[in-house]
Amino acid sequence: MSSDMNKDFEYLEHTADAKFRAYGKTLEEAFQNAALAMLNVMVDTSSVKIRSSVDVELTSPDLDSLLFDWLSEILFVFEVDEMVFGRVRVNELNVCDDECSMSATLSGEAMDLSVHVFDTEVKAATYNDMKIEKTDDGWMIQATVDT
Repeated sequence: MSSDMNKDFEYLEHTADAKFRAYGKTLEEAFQNAALAMLNVMVDTSSVKIRSSVDVELTSPDLDSLLFDWLSEILFVFEVDEMVFGRVRVNELNVCDDECSMSATLSGEAMDLSVHVFDTEVKAATYNDMKIEKTDDGWMIQATVDT
């Protein structure tokens, strides 16, 4: 499994949706890379300039729900604020028995169709085949998004 930790994320075969695995030495880093994996399904994040930021605060009953809410919130901000993000930072992530919470910063710029080439529309995050696992090298997150 150690070879997987040399990359931030990878895409897996899936019939209709986009499925990926994201990796991190910490859970925060794995959540960051899961966000970037989803964002890169839609647009090449390396083409995004960092001009403004949006802070995100979430609380969920468990870790799977927090991941689902995290990916859903990014899609919500993407659509409502019409922003694309090139950098994601999870500032804090707390896991307790009765709830999980996180704070993060999404950085990017206003959507500009003359600059940002969109590949695939992501409609929603899903719980389908979701996994969050502690590994010998850190953390692995597997997620599927509806395209």
